[in-house]
Amino acid sequence: MKFPRSSGVLLHITSLPGGDGVGDLGATAYQFVDFLSASGQSIWQILPLSPPAEGNSPYSAYSAFAGNPLMISLAGLVSDGLLDQADLNETRQLTPPDLGPDPASHYDSESVSSGGAATAVSAPVAQQSHVDFATAAFRKEAALSRAFERFQNTASHPLRSPLLTFCKKHAAWLEDFSRFEAIMRELNESDWSKWPAELIAREPAALVKWDDQLTDAIHYSNFKQFLFERQWQALKQYAHDAGVQICGDMPIFVAHESADVWANQSLFAVDSNGKPTLVAGVPPDYFSKTGQLWGNPQYNWDALEKTHYRWWTERFGAAMRQFDLLRVDHFRGFEAYWEVPASARTAIGGKWKIGPGSKPFDAAREVLGELPFIAEDLGLITEEVHQLREQLGFPGMRVLQFGFDTLEDDFHRPSTYPEDSVAYTGTHDNDTLVGWLKSRKPKSPDPLETWIEDHQYAEGEPVHWQLINAVLQSASETAIIPMQDLLGLDNAARMNVPGQAKGNWTWRMSESALTPALTERLKEMTARANRS
Repeated sequence: MKFPRSSGVLLHITSLPGGDGVGDLGATAYQFVDFLSASGQSIWQILPLSPPAEGNSPYSAYSAFAGNPLMISLAGLVSDGLLDQADLNETRQLTPPDLGPDPASHYDSESVSSGGAATAVSAPVAQQSHVDFATAAFRKEAALSRAFERFQNTASHPLRSPLLTFCKKHAAWLEDFSRFEAIMRELNESDWSKWPAELIAREPAALVKWDDQLTDAIHYSNFKQFLFERQWQALKQYAHDAGVQICGDMPIFVAHESADVWANQSLFAVDSNGKPTLVAGVPPDYFSKTGQLWGNPQYNWDALEKTHYRWWTERFGAAMRQFDLLRVDHFRGFEAYWEVPASARTAIGGKWKIGPGSKPFDAAREVLGELPFIAEDLGLITEEVHQLREQLGFPGMRVLQFGFDTLEDDFHRPSTYPEDSVAYTGTHDNDTLVGWLKSRKPKSPDPLETWIEDHQYAEGEPVHWQLINAVLQSASETAIIPMQDLLGLDNAARMNVPGQAKGNWTWRMSESALTPALTERLKEMTARANRS
């Protein structure tokens, strides 16, 4: 699918300022849309919206369909009459029991001084902070529970009919999700393979019994998903009205501790006791010497094919209702995937297996029509993966930070980007541009130094802006710049370190970051690149 020449910004919802300890779908999300529009951007790329199953990672969720209630704006619920200011004041004072040190305290927020080609001028320290997920989740859960209680006690609440409509419309995934979440909370156990045997086997009588026992909890889960969807669709419409499209992100795999695997066990590599037998990962690569052992159960592709990939079509369809564009993470797994025995301690002992190829996408197109997808084709990519992407007509990704390891390898260098690609300075898995510039150990001669000398567009411009300009000026149809790079922040603002279990996903932008000067600078640079 050919995309118009355009550009946008990568910033996850939780990284927005304001809200209640974490970025949400409230006022600052709308302000960010205003910034995008004013600066000539037409795309807002985010990370997955699903509720994290472990480690706060949006790429490991306990539902491939549900939204993360942590992103619900409590201020929006005041407007709905579900909370009042006194409720917010009270819940904002709550402290989780037995909470350790604030995770944000482990981050160094030093700014970067100006210097040569290996450094750049960063934004002030005040332009970043970090999420304390435990505290934010505890307080928001208390507020949402209070909102549900008030809703339940108001028989004539105007949201009652829309909630029923939502539940009917999304019953295909919502019923099992809310049941899963209610049981998980009741048993205090996310690993469903440790639940009572009748629940693991999903015996109909057992499901009815637990549904009756947990009726209120199931309704509460439905309620939270309704609120999330309502706020999300309102934000999406606001973005459309401003000329901004939303680009979502879909992990290829889902967590074992998820409603999806529990409700569809025959479609995944799990045994009769619900335990994974084969899990996902990648072999050693740029990010990790021992590979990455993700632990997600592999798909039973033969079983999926017998259903004409119905689960995938439903998943793609749900994503296209949420987003305008979709980045498909780990696209290479559709051509071939790294299969690791569930008992393995690292990913080194895995092996490559042939994937389903174009079949899931072909099946989805029969139902959904054109798929405006971006293929994440980074890492160990073979010619077969490129051929599959081209066959499907999806643009691939080019990342500037990968383009200057050697003089010879210019695949990720902006001057070589093809039109049929989406260009990035970096992704959520990379260091920030300034962090990368500070930490890289170039060889001699340094391909980056040489390239900057040949492509400098403005005397005295900080190096990170030189590189942002290079990505915008490239031939790629689409260019996406992480917000941290626009702010010139160092690795204290890094979003994720692959293979690192803790401390990720916490970066937040400050409320003072979106200055008129930044807006004008990006607008001018975007216009000069003919991407407005």
